[in-house]
Amino acid sequence: MARTTVAQRFLDCQQLAEKQWRQRLEQRLEQLLERARVAFEQPFERPTLVLNQRGTCAGSARLQSQLLRLNPVLLVAEPDVFVEQILPHELAHLLVHQLYGRVAPHGAEWQQMMESVFQVPARRTHQLDVSEVEGDKFLYRCGCQQHQLTIRRHNRVLRGASYRCRACGEVLQSLATESP
Repeated sequence: MARTTVAQRFLDCQQLAEKQWRQRLEQRLEQLLERARVAFEQPFERPTLVLNQRGTCAGSARLQSQLLRLNPVLLVAEPDVFVEQILPHELAHLLVHQLYGRVAPHGAEWQQMMESVFQVPARRTHQLDVSEVEGDKFLYRCGCQQHQLTIRRHNRVLRGASYRCRACGEVLQSLATESP
């Protein structure tokens, strides 16, 4: 069975990211860990870095397993952004968890880690172009506008879930099920 173009693109980018960017990411990771060690006068557990994040999410931090996941498709498109912003963002979550336990994800502790220790602006979201990794969208409507739902939300609707428009409060109705 042939791979879909999306799956093949992911694998191609994953290989390219491993080959061209893994070493730079690992070096930046070490640099950031050293800054934190000096700032807090204690060693930190070194997380495992994997390049397997999918979808529009640039990266994620798994707190319990000390795992940093980065999106290889977005990484190949904007490697400098990953080295300078995304990696510090996700690492800050892990180090804050090691220091303080369960706290607000982008709270004061995380912001301090980003700005004071890593010297990186504490932004909650990235501004990367995600058009290459966005999945299909499904059109829905309410009383005031059209909405585009992801495949995940569309499938939830098919299984009985409903979503309401934040503006008018009406339940969203699929345009695909309407007759022309």
